[in-house]
Amino acid sequence: MKREILVSASDQESWVALKEDGRLAELMFDRPGQGRIVGDIFLGRVDAILPGIQAAFVDIGEEKAAFLHASDVEVGANGEGRAHRGGADQGRADQGRDDRPDRRGRGRGRNGPPIQDALRRDQVLLVQVTKESISSKGPRVTTQISLPGRFLVYLPHADNVGVSRKIGDRGERTRLRAMAKEVVGEGGGGVIVRTAGEELTKEKLKREYRELRRLWHSVQRSAERIQAPALVHQDAKLVSSVVRDLFTDKFEAVTVDDRQVHQQVLKYVKTFDPELADRIHYYRGKKPLFDHAEIEEEIQRTFRRRVDLPSGGHVVIEQTEALVSVDVNTGRYTGKKKDPEDTILKTNLDAAREIANQLRLRDVGGIVVIDFIDMERRQNRHQVFHELRRHLARDRARTRTWEVSELGLIEMSRQRVRPSLLHSLTEPCAACEGTGRVWTPLTLVREIERCVRRAAALGDEKQLLVRVHPQVALQVMEFEPRFVRNLARRTRLRLDLRDDPLLRHDEYRILSGKAQVDVTEKYRTA
Repeated sequence: MKREILVSASDQESWVALKEDGRLAELMFDRPGQGRIVGDIFLGRVDAILPGIQAAFVDIGEEKAAFLHASDVEVGANGEGRAHRGGADQGRADQGRDDRPDRRGRGRGRNGPPIQDALRRDQVLLVQVTKESISSKGPRVTTQISLPGRFLVYLPHADNVGVSRKIGDRGERTRLRAMAKEVVGEGGGGVIVRTAGEELTKEKLKREYRELRRLWHSVQRSAERIQAPALVHQDAKLVSSVVRDLFTDKFEAVTVDDRQVHQQVLKYVKTFDPELADRIHYYRGKKPLFDHAEIEEEIQRTFRRRVDLPSGGHVVIEQTEALVSVDVNTGRYTGKKKDPEDTILKTNLDAAREIANQLRLRDVGGIVVIDFIDMERRQNRHQVFHELRRHLARDRARTRTWEVSELGLIEMSRQRVRPSLLHSLTEPCAACEGTGRVWTPLTLVREIERCVRRAAALGDEKQLLVRVHPQVALQVMEFEPRFVRNLARRTRLRLDLRDDPLLRHDEYRILSGKAQVDVTEKYRTA
């Protein structure tokens, strides 16, 4: 399989796209003010303990209190939750999700004490965020700290050595486990050898283990000097974490369109995997990188409810707060009139493949209910179920799938670490009282920027006027006052932006020249 990573970065936001065999497979984005905190370590204070749900709320200094379940409490030798050693009054990263620690044997879920015995109110704890705030829920945290590196995940409170499930060769797994046990020794914590650690040398393993141990000691020292609640350690942000967690010799290239980010990525790879440095490329083209890679239209399709299938059928994806529903329809595909079951099977198989791709691409998490077209033959239902599972196996997020129910539904769950792309990039529509969503002003400004860059790349324009809703114009004036000037300088176009109260909140128009010809659709997508 041909794989590559594309990074489109600016001061305002960063996008990372993963392509597999020429098709967009995964999409991630980050903004400086977005408040991404997965993997960050905080010194928190226990606000409340709820024995009824075996959980506690911990103040970590964020807007919403963090949720700590009993199964995520690391229990010390005395049976109590591991407190910060500064005293009672003073007290995980999305690690390339295949390399995450498996904690199922710990906590209340197996043999841990009830949470009311493990923790007490006002107790100070070191906690790590494992899930972002989603909707009305605060972030989820654990006291089971893990520090990801390039080749290892270091578990300071553990004593086991593991190897990523993605390394399938038995001999290699045995070699890596034995080497890691020798390096770690007794009382040195636990480690997991990551996917990038395949064919890892002992010298590299030793060096990174020492670095991660040094980082952990630094975290502990920082925690001793501050008052709870406070941030103690910030995990690497999007671009750095993607290169650290994903980039291995299984990827043919990493292409970056920002010179500074390109240099950062190149420096990191030269330090930890110098043999892969020649796969890091800087994109110099005039067209936006995602247009050049022919994935911009695929990105736009990820926000639509309806997804067309190769067979002529389609699926409809609806995201709600409780769950995600997926409906499969034959559409215009009629197939063989003498055998309608064959038509239904073909549509359902197409849908199973596309649904697995769309869940990963949209980063949809939680409960998913799929309504496939009813099939009479049991073997056909099994075939569709196994086709879905086969394609879900490519997903880095954990998934669980149940067999087709009597109603013809497949229920599944997908690991949810952060809000989906749709919820991150849109907001509830005030006009319809929350039944729909519209692009946020910030998302719209970035889209306008890409449109203007496309216009400059084609070279057909000299002067453009952009009309936007007053709220979007206000966003530019307050937070990016130099937006128009900087964009005009980069594109060498005469550029102006004006508000228009007749436009919808998520609408904009691009007008060309003195005649103000509407060219919006020409530059909206590549």
